[in-house]
Formats: sequence, structure tokens, C-alpha cells
Amino acid sequence: MKLIFEKRYKEIQKFINQKKYKKFFIITGFNSYNKSGASKYFEKIFLNKKVKIYFKKNNIPEVRELSRIIKDLNKFKPDLIIAIGGGSVLDYAKLSNVLFNEKNPKIKIRRSIYNFKEKKAKLLAIPTTAGSGAEVTPFAAIYIGDQKYSVEHKFVKPDYQFLVPELVISGNKKVKASAGFDAISQALESMLSIKSNTQSLNYSLKSLKLSIKNYEKFIKHPNKNNVLNMCVAANLAGKAITTAKTNGPHAVSYPFSVHYNISHGHAVSLTTSQFLNLYYLKSNESLANFSIKKRFKKIFNVLKVKNINEFNQLLKKLKKAGSLEGDYKKLGINIDSNYHKILDGVNAQRLSNCPINIDVRDIKSIIKMKL
Repeated sequence: MKLIFEKRYKEIQKFINQKKYKKFFIITGFNSYNKSGASKYFEKIFLNKKVKIYFKKNNIPEVRELSRIIKDLNKFKPDLIIAIGGGSVLDYAKLSNVLFNEKNPKIKIRRSIYNFKEKKAKLLAIPTTAGSGAEVTPFAAIYIGDQKYSVEHKFVKPDYQFLVPELVISGNKKVKASAGFDAISQALESMLSIKSNTQSLNYSLKSLKLSIKNYEKFIKHPNKNNVLNMCVAANLAGKAITTAKTNGPHAVSYPFSVHYNISHGHAVSLTTSQFLNLYYLKSNESLANFSIKKRFKKIFNVLKVKNINEFNQLLKKLKKAGSLEGDYKKLGINIDSNYHKILDGVNAQRLSNCPINIDVRDIKSIIKMKL
């Protein structure tokens, strides 16, 4: 499919020229930068300008590579940092920009003391996947060993964002499916988070409406319209979780990614239906200041389903469309002998946003639940 990039290329070029930046530090992935068509157009934008490109090595953002990026960043001293890529690229860019003074960033990350006073430079985020909405969130993920940390601060949020569907359309089916389902789950989780409010709920509903309508077409028959709609859906979901945060499905997803190399959105999809079913079944045990059943009624209305069973069937259909395998054996996971790996890696911070109390027994039953 031919990429029609010229209009947005000119918008970005105009932005660069107006801001009068002189030195540019680009963080990206080699494949996404070249296969998306970004390299062709950004070479034109940065012609005769001072540019350094860092190609990230790891699919999961980890602290050793973050330290290397910080070292390069301080040596180059850019006016503008540009993140072109998916969630891990944006995580690296956001974190290196606020941790640039740290010789050993893992110390500050482990202490969870995020009293940032300044940023290295302005940050421009250009996502090449329609999923995480990281271009609008004030937090970023980083791993130290097997442990996932989430750094949250207003300075972490990018200063500028450009949504460029032409960069997203070239992604393979697997990437689109995983990222797209992440956006869907973020919208669902944020609607049922104890931290949700009227504004986040509005973002969630708009995101869910767009993503459900466009997800399958986005995967199977991508075009400018459905790709743009998924980009907007991901962006809205990112705005929703900025306030509401994610909960159960994200909390349990991280060990699946770390230990079994399952992409983030795919890992989230393994327990989205299961967690939401438990929320529904235990709605009378709500910890939230809203009615869980009423929130589900809003979800059902958007999804055009009548009840929880039809909801389960719809999510099953979406996962099948994206080839998001849910059978642990087919994924090479002996779940019965690896419960400890999953339980040890559960993110307690995310789990605390669930609308009901979730304990170890609940997590075990969720993992075993087949929907």
C-alpha cells in the first residue's frame, strides 16, 4: 500500500522550522523507522541539521539500555528529543529526558522518588503503533531485571505529539493486533478503575466506540480511515488512563511479557475477559464510588451487546481476528508449574486500581478461567 505522508510531513517540517531547534536526538527502532517509511521523510526534514539517531535494542524497556541512552543524550546535548516508534521507544525517550542527571538511574527508579525539577530537552512523540497512547501519558515503564516499575510525573509527558497514520499502516498484522487490543483493554479497564472520573469515563467511551468499530478492519484491511480512527482511539485511551490508570489485566500482563516474550497487548488480552467477568460477578463487593453494573451497562451499550455472555463472545471474536492466542500450552507455557513466576511479577500498583478486592486465589482462578 502506498504511503500518503506528504501533508503531515509538511506539518512536522513547519513545526521544526518554527521552533528553530538546531540539534535533534531521535530515539527509534531500526525496523519501525525504516519499514514505516519514516526514514525517507525524516531525512528530508533534517537535511543540513545536526542529528543523532539511537536505535533501541530491546523490545522491553530495561534500565541498562536506558543508561546507555542517557550517556549518549548528555554527550550530544540536543534541543529536541524525538521518539518515533511504539511503547518501548516512547518509554525510553520519556525516561531519559527526566533521568538525564542520574549516573545510575536504577537507584532513583527503585526508590520511587520522582521529584524531577527539569527536563533535558523538549520531547516530541510520534507513535508508529496504535495502542498504548504513551504520547499523551505522564508515566513510563522500565524493567530492572524481571521487575517492572512505572515512573509517573508531569515532566514525563511529551511536550508535543503528532499522530501520523501513514507510519502505523505499515506495521505487520501481529503488531497491529497486539497494540490495538491494548487500546481496547485500556479503555475497558479505565472505565472500571476506582480512580476514574467523569472526564476519564468520557475519554474511555469515545475510545472504545472507535476501537471496536475499526479493530478488525485495521488488522485485516488497513486503510487511512480505519488506521486514523485506531490512532485516535489509542490516544483517547491514553488520556483516560492518565487519570484512571489500568488495573487487573495490565497488572498480570507484565510477567507474561518478561518470562515468555509475549508482546504487551497480547499479554494483556490473556486475562482481560477474565478480570472483567470477575468484576461483574462480584459487583456487590465494589470498592468504587460508582455502580459496577451501571458501568457495564455503558460498556454493553457501546459494544452493542445485551449481557456479559455476549460481551465475552465479542472479545473472543476480536482476539481471534487478531490471532491473539489464549491457550497457554500453545504459547509454550506450563501454567501449573509456573504460577510463582506470574504471581511474583504481578504489579501491585496496578492491581490496587481494581474495583473489587483481588487476592492470590482470585489471580489463580482468573488465569485458569477459560472464556
